[in-house]
Amino acid sequence: MDKFSDIRPYSDEETVAALDRVSRHAMLPVISKYLFPDKSPFFLSKMLRNVTGVDDFQFKVMAGVVSAILAKTSEGFTYSGIDNLRKLKGKRFLAVSNHRDIVLDPALIQYTLMSEGFPFTEICVGNNLLANKLIEDLMRSNRMIKVIRGIGARELYLSSQLLSKYIRQSVTSQNASVWIAQREGRTKNGLDSTEQGLLKMFDMSGTGSFEENFKELNIIPISISYEYESCDARKARELYIRRKTGSYVKKKNEDTHSILTGIRQQKGHIHLAIGEPLTEEEISQASGLKCNDRYQAIRHKLDIRINNGYRLWKTNYMGYDLMNGTDSFLGKKYLPDDLRLFKEYTEHKLSKMEKKLNRDEIRRIFWEIYGNPVTAVRND
Repeated sequence: MDKFSDIRPYSDEETVAALDRVSRHAMLPVISKYLFPDKSPFFLSKMLRNVTGVDDFQFKVMAGVVSAILAKTSEGFTYSGIDNLRKLKGKRFLAVSNHRDIVLDPALIQYTLMSEGFPFTEICVGNNLLANKLIEDLMRSNRMIKVIRGIGARELYLSSQLLSKYIRQSVTSQNASVWIAQREGRTKNGLDSTEQGLLKMFDMSGTGSFEENFKELNIIPISISYEYESCDARKARELYIRRKTGSYVKKKNEDTHSILTGIRQQKGHIHLAIGEPLTEEEISQASGLKCNDRYQAIRHKLDIRINNGYRLWKTNYMGYDLMNGTDSFLGKKYLPDDLRLFKEYTEHKLSKMEKKLNRDEIRRIFWEIYGNPVTAVRND
């Protein structure tokens, strides 16, 4: 495993040392008081110093942290499709998921697996999110596989090859299942789609045929949906600037702020849907196609499952009607009072943005973030 030392999660021994470092960070008492207001400010620090390994960290600390976040910021978390994991009969798998929140998406998947008695997955996270040693220690203690980004073409090829080998070895050796987002970065516009390059990366490490390489990964799609989109205002602002200037340059520590915003923001209801694994027949059919068409066929199957697994909330139906100037779902999926409150919510979010931004344009973008999932599900 030495060749994977820079990207693999921490071992038990490394986790104990890392969490000891984290426990002494000056911000820990503040974080602890936010998550556990009825406890001592040093409650979280003491828990971290008593951790004996990776699994112990998940059970003793992370389960409580996720429960506290859900209690403070959501109207409830539900999940479906556990039987689709049972179909794998204990085999490790590669979970390909839509991605709306930096930290909570994989955390909620782990939380679900723990609740149902399944082994935890390892999770693929971009190294751009490791803004400081505190975050790196927490992430790598949390089964994080480091995905290297922001490098040249040759370095990217070699890094992708290493990542592909690590994922394949983890799954096929029955060492660990792996979670990865269907695209680089979070979905910003509400339209979830799988990057073809991701599927090519999976295939890079295979030593057999296209069909054999994909069958042994046990690919399973996952969809997560929030009633109130994580970092909705930040996403709308970024999309607006991209449309106006053609690019968007992140400020220093912007990803860290997005992590914190995603954790603290009110989310309404949350649902996680575990879809049916790609079947041997579907992979066989794809293998009969030429070149990129094979990857497109796999991508299409994943996109349909992920979009159809997305639970649409009344916020999505209101966003759809507002962005299209219709009332198609009024009285069916939401009431006039719901619409009034959602409009007020929109204006509250927009009021915090710079006055120089065109309110009409950014308002429409904001509504599209909520309404586009309705479009995606209808088209599929």
